[in-house]
Amino acid sequence: MAFVSTNPASGDEIDRYPLHSAEALDTRLDRAVAGGEVNRKRSAAERARRLERAADLLEDRADRYGALMTREMGKPLEQATAEAEKCAWVCRYYADHGADFLADEAVETDAQRSYVAYEPLGPVLAVMPWNFPFWQLFRFGAPALMAGNAVLLKHAPNVGGCALALEELLRDAGFADHEFQALLIDEPAVADVLADRRVRAATLTGSVGAGKAVAKQAAAQVKPTVLELGGSDPFIVCADADLEAAARVGCTARMQNNGQSCIAAKRFIVEAPVADEFTERFLEEVEALTVGDPTDSRTDIGPLAREDLRHTVHDQVERAIGQGAVAAAGGHTLERDGFYYAPTVLTNVEPNTVAFEEEIFGPVASLIVADDAEHAVALANDTRFGLGGSIFTEDREKGERMARELEVGCAFVNEMTKSDPRLPFGGIKESGYGRELSRHGIREFVNAKTVWVE
Repeated sequence: MAFVSTNPASGDEIDRYPLHSAEALDTRLDRAVAGGEVNRKRSAAERARRLERAADLLEDRADRYGALMTREMGKPLEQATAEAEKCAWVCRYYADHGADFLADEAVETDAQRSYVAYEPLGPVLAVMPWNFPFWQLFRFGAPALMAGNAVLLKHAPNVGGCALALEELLRDAGFADHEFQALLIDEPAVADVLADRRVRAATLTGSVGAGKAVAKQAAAQVKPTVLELGGSDPFIVCADADLEAAARVGCTARMQNNGQSCIAAKRFIVEAPVADEFTERFLEEVEALTVGDPTDSRTDIGPLAREDLRHTVHDQVERAIGQGAVAAAGGHTLERDGFYYAPTVLTNVEPNTVAFEEEIFGPVASLIVADDAEHAVALANDTRFGLGGSIFTEDREKGERMARELEVGCAFVNEMTKSDPRLPFGGIKESGYGRELSRHGIREFVNAKTVWVE
C-alpha cells in the first residue's frame, strides 16, 4: 500500500509513497522519544535559531514548495507560494516570542518561592489535512517544537510529497532527524499510534468525524488533544454595510483555496433591505472569477483536490436545490480534465436544509436573508459549528457588539476570517476545542507544573 499523489488539474498520478511497515513505524516512535529528549534539553535560544533557519528556508524555497502544493492539491500557485511565506512568519513569531511565553511565572504564596514552569510533554502526533499542507503543520508545529516537543506528522494520503518535503525542511533547519518525522501510515494505524505510550498527545485538523474518532481514542489513553474541525462560517451583511467591499471580500472569503477552507465564509446572511443589491454585486464578483490551470497566474480557482470531494460537493448542491435552493450561478461540474467545479451561488436558502446545515467544502456560497441584525445573529448561531464569523457594517460599535454575540472562536468585523500568529485560533461546538497560535497555542502541549520551594 502507498500514499498516492494525483494532480487534480489533470487526474494524472504523480507519485506513490510506500507506507511504513510496522517495524519502521516502531523505529520512528522510538526515535521520537529520543528526539523529544534532545529538544527538551535545548535552550529556548537554540530552538529559536532553528525556527529562524526554517523561516529562511521557507522563504528561499517558497516557489519550490508552492509548486509542490499546487501539483498535489490544486490550489492556485500564487496562493500556494504565499502559504509557504506565511509559514515563515509563524516560525519567526515563535522564535521571537516563544521564550517569553514559556518563561517561569512567579506566584506569591506561603512558600519562600513558588512558580509555574512550562515543560514539554514529549512526542505529539499531528493528524493533518491536505487543504493547507504546509500551513496546517507549521501552525501547530512551530510552537510545539519551540516548546521542546518532538513532532510526528501523519499527513493526508494525497500530499505525501509535501509530508516528506516538510521532514527534509526541518532537518535542513537543524532539527535532528528524530525531532520531526513524517509517518506514512493509513487511518487504521492512527489508533495504534495514539495508543502507544511513547506518544504523549495529539492534534488533528480535519472533519468532525475524524476529530471525534481521534478524541475518543486519545481519551481512552488519557492523552490531551487539540481539534480544529469543520465550519459553516457566517458572513453577516448588515443593511448599513459597504456593499461593494462586502461583496468583494466575501467572494475572496468563500472562493480562496478553491473554496476548500474550514474558515471560509459559507453562509452569507444578509439583511433584507440590501439582500437584492448584495446578491447582484456578489454574483458579479463570482462570475468574474477565472477557473483554470492553477499554475496559470490568471487563474482564480483551480480544481478540487480529489474526484470524490467533487462528487460530494455536487451531491450537496443537488440536494440543496431539491430542497428549494436556487443556483443563481454554477451548480455543476466542469467538463474538462481534472476535478473542476463551477463557482456556485445558492439563493433562497432556508434553515434546516443542506446548504444551511452542512459544511460544503468547495466553491459554493449559500445566501440567506435575515429580517434585521438581531435575526442575522440568531441565524448565524443556528448551527452545530462554531469556528469563525464575519460581520460587515459601517457602525463599528454595533459590529463589535454583534461579534461578541457570535458563538465562534474567531469573530471579524469588516474583514474575512483568517488566522494570524499573534491571535489564538480555534473553534467551539463541533468545530473543535483548544487553540493554536499566539501564547495560547504554545501552551497547549506543555505541562504547567507547579514548583513550591520552602
